[in-house]
Amino acid sequence: MLELIVISTLNGVLFGMLLFLMASGLTVIFSMLGVLNFAHASFYMLGAFFGFQLAHWFNFWIALLVAPILAGLIGAAVERYGLRRVHNNGHVAELLFTFGLAFAIEEIVQIIWGKSPLDFRVPDVLEFPAFRIFSTNYPAYKMFMLAVSIAIFVGLLVALKKTRIGLIVQAALTHPHMVGHLGHNVGRIFMMVFGVGTALAAVAGVIAGPALVTQSNMAGLLGPILFVVVVVGGLGSLPGAFIASLLIGLLQTFAVSMNGSLSEVFGPLSPDLAKTWLSDIWNVTIAQIAPIMPYVLLVLILIFRPLGLMGTRET
Repeated sequence: MLELIVISTLNGVLFGMLLFLMASGLTVIFSMLGVLNFAHASFYMLGAFFGFQLAHWFNFWIALLVAPILAGLIGAAVERYGLRRVHNNGHVAELLFTFGLAFAIEEIVQIIWGKSPLDFRVPDVLEFPAFRIFSTNYPAYKMFMLAVSIAIFVGLLVALKKTRIGLIVQAALTHPHMVGHLGHNVGRIFMMVFGVGTALAAVAGVIAGPALVTQSNMAGLLGPILFVVVVVGGLGSLPGAFIASLLIGLLQTFAVSMNGSLSEVFGPLSPDLAKTWLSDIWNVTIAQIAPIMPYVLLVLILIFRPLGLMGTRET
């Protein structure tokens, strides 16, 4: 039991930090433009595919450095020549633009790399057990993923709170006109922030690609949970996105590891209930309902705290 708790906690924190790498960029982009970027998870997918190709041509370490830069440049171009042009037509036009962009990126990826999963392997230097938890060897690559995620989180926090660029960015998110009057190019700041946000998603794609499945529908699999994180944490709140990412990562990981049924967790079936169709639902295992738990949390948050855990804007 203790072994299961320790491993599930490590995996939950790791999954949560990966979610935060993507949710942080999406949260900052929402604070900046006031629009939820439906194509954000597509840059996570681009990071994984760029990483695979660069690792095939060169090595994993070059891929980890170059793939996020390429995805960030594409993201900056999307903001400069796409979102900025449709911004005057309102939020509906922006949502439709990002929605269409997500499909376009997926189709382009399928044309270039196909629909089959790619053989994106863990680098040889990290293919060993980092430590042993009772009878289970914990992979060194997962610890590397966790270390990269934490390092980026700390770096992002320091950059936003302790540097001049971070202060200008924070001011531009809330008072863009004032920042413009002080002589700063607000449009360039927005483009830079959008590019950095998409690059963070690409970093998550590069480091998650070898551990998870790298395929053309990976954006669609993770994208919905990403929006759950942003709404649960609070639209526009970076600390809220961090807390929600860890909460959802731990919730889903622990749920997947539990084989007990609902009746075992919440009590045995009553004689009357056992004779009805509800008995089938009551005997479903916790692991089977794990995928819907984040969305149940989303519904509860919207009912009881519409602003999210730490949000200041209406959802």
